[in-house]
Amino acid sequence: MDQPLSSPPDGSARPQPGGGERLQGERLQKVLAMLGLGSRRSIEEMIRAGRITLNGEAALLGSRVQATDAVTLDGRGVDLRAAFAVTPAAAAVLGYHKPVGEVTTRSDPQGRPTVFRHLPPPPGGRWIVVGRLDVNTSGLLLFTTDGDLAHRLMHPSSEVEREYLVRVRDLPTAATLEQLRRGVRLEDGWAKFDRLQAEQASDGHGWFRVVLHEGRNREVRRLWAAVGHEVSRLKRLRYGPVSLPADLRAGESRLLPAPLVQALRRAAGIDVRGSGAAGAAEKTHELHTTEHERPGEHADHGIAQQRQQP
Repeated sequence: MDQPLSSPPDGSARPQPGGGERLQGERLQKVLAMLGLGSRRSIEEMIRAGRITLNGEAALLGSRVQATDAVTLDGRGVDLRAAFAVTPAAAAVLGYHKPVGEVTTRSDPQGRPTVFRHLPPPPGGRWIVVGRLDVNTSGLLLFTTDGDLAHRLMHPSSEVEREYLVRVRDLPTAATLEQLRRGVRLEDGWAKFDRLQAEQASDGHGWFRVVLHEGRNREVRRLWAAVGHEVSRLKRLRYGPVSLPADLRAGESRLLPAPLVQALRRAAGIDVRGSGAAGAAEKTHELHTTEHERPGEHADHGIAQQRQQP
């Protein structure tokens, strides 16, 4: 008889794939999430679907693993060692100022430079990119060694704000701006800017500050194109409580200090039981993100002074 995929309702121990009862190690879905292979919930669905094996047998919900276990996903081996090199509590987050011309991949078949080429070695595990910026977009890009944090930040249910500075060709009318605030139908559904603020106009171009709480592919550019305006420059200024520092040059990166990492985890819906100075610091970073800046100016909201030169 096939074994059920869920744990016994009484919470009793059950034999683990590979023989014997395994009471040590980490839960499989937690480890795979830390490796950036999906959120814990999505990995649980993979386990239910039989896509993951542990030591040659179908993995079970509740399975625990160690670094030396043999795990496959869709027939491909998964190296667990990186996940055991870092814990969520010690997970690092890196802020990178992406320049135009770099692609958000580890390697590019066309030989274009990638965002990973200038990153410092992670303190443990590997760097996982939080979302993407297209090749012609610059600005703040976050990396973390915690795959679960990365997926929570990117998941639509978290509704983490992204703020951009955008320049468009020609000057939109007030009616066009109101349409972008109310909503525009795109090929993948309705979309809108949560906030849209005019900054300045020059030489037939308009500068705007826009905020969204989702990260659909090229959404900012597609929204403007839908109302007849081409984006000629696009820069991400903020992701959740983290803003791009004014003195972080393109191609440079900095580690986020612990209080700002805590604020980021809270923005992703991860319970952080902070208090005292750490809790006060989180509130300060969140308040700072409400300040308005002019085009090309960005307040430094506490990214640690550890700079990596190109």
